[in-house]
Amino acid sequence: MNEEELIAVLALQKVKGIGDINAKKLIAHCGSAQNVFSEKRTILEKINGIGSLTLKNLTDKKYLLNAEKEFKYISKHNIKTTYFQDDDFPNRLKHCPDGPILLFQDGNINQQNQRIISIVGTRKMTNYGRDFINQFIEEVVHYNPVIVSGFAYGVDIAAQKAAMKNNLQTIGVLAHGLEQIYPKTHKKYINQVNENGGFYTEFWHDEEPLREHFLKRNRIVAGISEATIIIESAEKGGSLVTADIANSYSREVFAVPGKTTDSLSKGCNNLIKRNKAAILTSAQDLVEALNWEVTSQQHVAKQKQLFVELTTDEQKVYDYLLKNGKQYLDAIALECQIPVYKMATLLFNLEMKGVLRPLQGKMFEVV
Repeated sequence: MNEEELIAVLALQKVKGIGDINAKKLIAHCGSAQNVFSEKRTILEKINGIGSLTLKNLTDKKYLLNAEKEFKYISKHNIKTTYFQDDDFPNRLKHCPDGPILLFQDGNINQQNQRIISIVGTRKMTNYGRDFINQFIEEVVHYNPVIVSGFAYGVDIAAQKAAMKNNLQTIGVLAHGLEQIYPKTHKKYINQVNENGGFYTEFWHDEEPLREHFLKRNRIVAGISEATIIIESAEKGGSLVTADIANSYSREVFAVPGKTTDSLSKGCNNLIKRNKAAILTSAQDLVEALNWEVTSQQHVAKQKQLFVELTTDEQKVYDYLLKNGKQYLDAIALECQIPVYKMATLLFNLEMKGVLRPLQGKMFEVV
C-alpha cells in the first residue's frame, strides 16, 4: 500500500459516523480509500446503506491532516500495519463484517498457523481457573495452537503466560495504541510476548484504554480465532460479550463449568445452560469439536469415486477448497462469489459426491 492510500485508510478509520462496515462498503464501491475522499458525494449517497448523514463528516479536512501526522509517526517508529485486504491480515477476521479495516502490529506473529483459539475470562481469577488454564495449555501443546487473549488481568495474562511457558505462540489484542500499556504492571511481559508472538490493535499509537475500546477489542479477540474459551466469568462481564460476538460469527464457543454456588462460574454455567457454549472439561473436548485429531493423525483414506462429474460452480468450490484447505461456509461463498443460500446446496451436493466433508462450526474441506 502506498503512502497516499495508507493515509486515506487512516483517515477513514476516524471519520465520525462511518465505522468499519460502511468504510468497507465505500472502499468496495470506489475501489480504494483515496477514491472515497475524491468521489462526488451525490454518487456515494446512492450506495446501499449510505446516506447523507453518514457522509456529512467526510469532507472535514481535519481527518486527513490527522492521518498524515499518524502516518509520519508510524513510519518513523517502523510500526507495521496490515490492511483488511492484505494477505497477511488475520484470515478469519477478514470474514467478520464489522472487523477493523486496519490493524497495527508488533512482534513476530506467524500467520501460517490456523489453529488459533482465544481464551478469556474474569480479571478476578481463582486458583480453580489458573489450574485449569495451566493444565489445558499443557494438554494442547501437541497441537501447537496460537493462544489469543486481551493481555488484561486474571485469565487473559494467565493464558498468555502459560502459552509462553510451553513455547506456544501468543497474541495480545490491545484496547489502546501500541505506545500505551494497560495494565501498566504487564509492561514486564511485552518483550516476552513479542518474542513468542506479538500484539494487534486497531487504535492509533497514543490512544488510551477507554471503556468503549475494550468492547471494540473483544470483536477482534472473537473474530481472529476458530474458537473462544471462557474460563471463569461472573453473571455479567466482558468475556460474556466476547462469547456473544463469537456466536454471531458462527465460531465455536466453550465454557468451563463450575459449582453453582461460585459467583465466578455463573457466567460460564449460564452459557452452557442456554446452549451458547459447549462444555469444556479438558483439552480433548476442544480437540474433538474442532477435528484437530483428524489432521494430526494418520488415517486410512476413503476410496473416492473415480471421474466424478462436477458442475461449473461445484468445480469452482472444489478447486478453492483444494487450494486453501478447510474454510468456513461464509468465506467459501465470499471468495467464490456465490450466494450463501446457493452455496449451502452446492456443498451438500459435493458431500454426496464424496469429494468433501463437513466439519464443526460450518467448515468444509476436501476429502
